[in-house]
Amino acid sequence: MRYVHTMVRVRNLDAALDFYVHKLGLVETRRTENEFGRYTLVFLAAPADVDSVRERRAPELELTWNWDDEAYTGGRNFGHLAYRVENIYAFCERLAKAGVTINRPPRDGHMAFIRSPDGISIEILQEGEALPPQEPWSSLPNIGTW
Repeated sequence: MRYVHTMVRVRNLDAALDFYVHKLGLVETRRTENEFGRYTLVFLAAPADVDSVRERRAPELELTWNWDDEAYTGGRNFGHLAYRVENIYAFCERLAKAGVTINRPPRDGHMAFIRSPDGISIEILQEGEALPPQEPWSSLPNIGTW
């Protein structure tokens, strides 16, 4: 068995791509538009996974945008996506400067949570061992839910 992808539905494809590609740093690997079904699929990968995706089409995040407006609820019920990063403090600082709310700051140097524009929780994990606690992160409170 091999992990292939996770699909999340998005209400605004442009806002979702701005978040996942320009802010989070994922790479678009392919796109499918289906006139008959009235939807667009956009597949994304973490930069370190792009070669694997080219070989096996995995692991990917699939954004599904249905062209007809539809309300989606329960983003929190989905659970969460998770990505490992080289430096959690630098990564969260970049996200914060891009306007992303750090819902659960990396106080422990190991884990943070953010949310996509569609309410999907995303866990950011430090690659390897946790970094030593660092200000201002270790003093920041949680914001909202994650």
